[in-house]
Amino acid sequence: MREGEDDPVITRHRDLERIANAALRAGRVAMESGANVRAVHDVTAAVARGLGAEDVGLRSGYASLSVTVSAGENTITRMSSVGRLGVNQRLDTEVRRLAGRVGGGGFVPASVHGEIDRLLRETPRHPSWLVAVATGTACAAFGRLLGIDWAAFLPVLVAGSLGQELRHRLLSAGVNVFVVVGIIAFVAATIGGIGARTAGSSTVAMAMMASILLLVPGVPATNAQTDIMDGFPTVGSARAVWVIMVMVFASAGIWLALALMGVTL
Repeated sequence: MREGEDDPVITRHRDLERIANAALRAGRVAMESGANVRAVHDVTAAVARGLGAEDVGLRSGYASLSVTVSAGENTITRMSSVGRLGVNQRLDTEVRRLAGRVGGGGFVPASVHGEIDRLLRETPRHPSWLVAVATGTACAAFGRLLGIDWAAFLPVLVAGSLGQELRHRLLSAGVNVFVVVGIIAFVAATIGGIGARTAGSSTVAMAMMASILLLVPGVPATNAQTDIMDGFPTVGSARAVWVIMVMVFASAGIWLALALMGVTL
């Protein structure tokens, strides 16, 4: 081969690397948005095959995602870290739709990255104050189902709303998620308890419990069970441990609040 002439094998590996990186990014966004492992694999594989990969192999960890793509005799493996797992149903849905479009062909890796950038930038989000009020209302409504009286309803709503807003600010500042859970459990339960007692409620203890219902990790718990049943026990078990840790820190926070208020369950 003459000097300066492109090596077709090297060029093909570079193409596969671009395909792998685009597929990994789509899968990572889906995972960080709250998708279970099977959905993440479906998104990643659809993007990789739509961009020209003939065979796709995937491996998931709690904080990582790796993909192996091949075309002919050429194969390449790439791994990507995964950030904090959250819940963003709109972004999750949009990424799945993008994967479906890419799977139909007509895309190149650069255009996939461009579409993901657009989704991250333009997918609408509810304002934080609306999320806070909705969260507080949900805590109060579930509190009524659990038996709090009407006198405790508004204090629980306020406590849940303030707890959600504080959680949003602490997580945005990069505070450890488990520390945040403990802080929110203590603060929300204390506010709910003081408010319920001031309002003359006879269900102060239950009001304090209802004030921290925003901390219940519903989506991670569901994903943990789904991943295990779908044949991904490693990720499912890691998510289950995460759920247990959240409940431990939440229990510690409300226990301190109960002790401070002199309330017994």
